[in-house]
Amino acid sequence: WLGIPFSVMFAAALLGNSLLLATIHSERSLHQPMYVLLAMLAVTDMGLCTTIVPKMLGIFWFALGDIRFNACLTQMFFIHAFQATESGVLLAMAFDRFVAICKPLRHSAILSNQVLSVIGILLLLRPVLLIVPVIILIKRLRSYRSTVIAHSYCEHMAIVKLAAVDVRVNKAYGLFVAFVILGFDLLLITLSYLLIFRAVFRLPERAARLKAMNTCVPHLCVFLEFYVLGFFSFLAHRFGHGISHCVHILLSSFYLLVPPTLNPLVYGIGNAAIRHSVQKMM
Repeated sequence: WLGIPFSVMFAAALLGNSLLLATIHSERSLHQPMYVLLAMLAVTDMGLCTTIVPKMLGIFWFALGDIRFNACLTQMFFIHAFQATESGVLLAMAFDRFVAICKPLRHSAILSNQVLSVIGILLLLRPVLLIVPVIILIKRLRSYRSTVIAHSYCEHMAIVKLAAVDVRVNKAYGLFVAFVILGFDLLLITLSYLLIFRAVFRLPERAARLKAMNTCVPHLCVFLEFYVLGFFSFLAHRFGHGISHCVHILLSSFYLLVPPTLNPLVYGIGNAAIRHSVQKMM
């Protein structure tokens, strides 16, 4: 029965993000930095849920609980790479909103096609450079107390906890990567929105303030759902010894599935341009 809500969320995520991509691709008026970044987010969301759900449904429905060690590490790499990419896209979207509201006359010059291309390359390079050492550090572990991962997907700490040798280096590097990606991105996103809100509240007209706030609300909803669930999963692995194991597994799984499912709804409903383009395409 657990596979039913996960499969529904998976189907909704694929359908919603595919529709979002098709809308942005087909509507020339949406070929702007904000929507290009939104398309990057949709691709990342589809990759993230595709990495975990098929294997998860195989466990729930067909008792396919076995996975080869290298396949497990491959799944782990893509999960954390897509997580890091999504965090980077959210940071880029916050920067886009900052430029659009605080420096509107220079928006097209600052976020040109060349800058967007550089951002896209950095979003791909950062996860690879940071997560490949994680794989190398795990490969050097030679003995394990168990080969049973108490999780529905291969996650870094879930694998490291099985080792029968000293894993302090693995844990320390895992913390470093988490804070470099999630912590650094969250800090910059928070700073961007503090500057945005300061600029918004200085606008003389109430209608202009409301319009600026309406463009920020969908982004804030996406940031909160991603980072709140992300930090819960991260901290629960290390300090949540009193949390029920089933609760931890379910919430960690929802952490990877809720954002890809809700993001198309948040932006589709909250963004008038996308809403009108979808209606026109239909």
